[in-house]
Amino acid sequence: MSDALQSRDWANGRGGKWQAQLGAIEAMLKPVDRPLLDAMDLSRPGRIADIGSGGGGTSLAIAARAAAGSQVYGFDIAPELVASARERAAAAAAPVLFEQSDVTVVDLPFPRFDQLVSRFGIMFFAEPAAAFARLADWLTPGGGFTFAVWGPADDNLWMDGARREVAAVMNLPEPDWRAPGPFRYGDPDPLLALLAAAGFSGLHVEEWRGRLPVGGGLAPEPAADFALSSFAISERLAEADEAQRQTARERLTERFRAHVSNGEVWMGARVHLVSGRR
Repeated sequence: MSDALQSRDWANGRGGKWQAQLGAIEAMLKPVDRPLLDAMDLSRPGRIADIGSGGGGTSLAIAARAAAGSQVYGFDIAPELVASARERAAAAAAPVLFEQSDVTVVDLPFPRFDQLVSRFGIMFFAEPAAAFARLADWLTPGGGFTFAVWGPADDNLWMDGARREVAAVMNLPEPDWRAPGPFRYGDPDPLLALLAAAGFSGLHVEEWRGRLPVGGGLAPEPAADFALSSFAISERLAEADEAQRQTARERLTERFRAHVSNGEVWMGARVHLVSGRR
């Protein structure tokens, strides 16, 4: 069994798991939206594509901040998440259109975009060179992009801590950080090489470090339950016996207890904000 989490996994079940915890996940990742949007040029109207738009939170934030006349499109492979995003856009009367689409293979269904953006949606491509070459063709000449990817696992223990506690109670394969998955571009140099080969230029990496509320602001025990049911390690933990699952929960709860602020678990995160132009 491979632990590589690829784009197709989001269409085959993982998207549904994400949707089941959508409110908590969006609240947890919301602190990243501000630096991501700050890195974009939203001062002029334009066509913006959000790659891996998930439940639509980032797309809606972009639409609220973008110059009047802008049009935002969200693309995601998971049908459950696209349905949720459409409901949220309709409720907010926001100028955002969401499409279920695998951007690695689909032809561009609209005129080219002025900007591409992604909050943690580009680390799962099975064939990244081909995917980034296709995305480069989505941009108008001179169009820009801003991609947020996670830094190294050691700097994101709010997530990888769960894997480490599960690994302490059952045998897990050593992670291949180069494989599709959240920490694939913890070292951004391979990503920069792929982007350059795809035809992007003016490449720049800005670091963001901050704290995230695990589960959107939960106490240690429910935060541990959230992490062990929502993160990718949940598939591995399902193979464990009850004693192992309980021990992993106890261990993760204790890890989280060291990071409580006003009754909520907040832990440090590191994100690479990668930008450039076509």
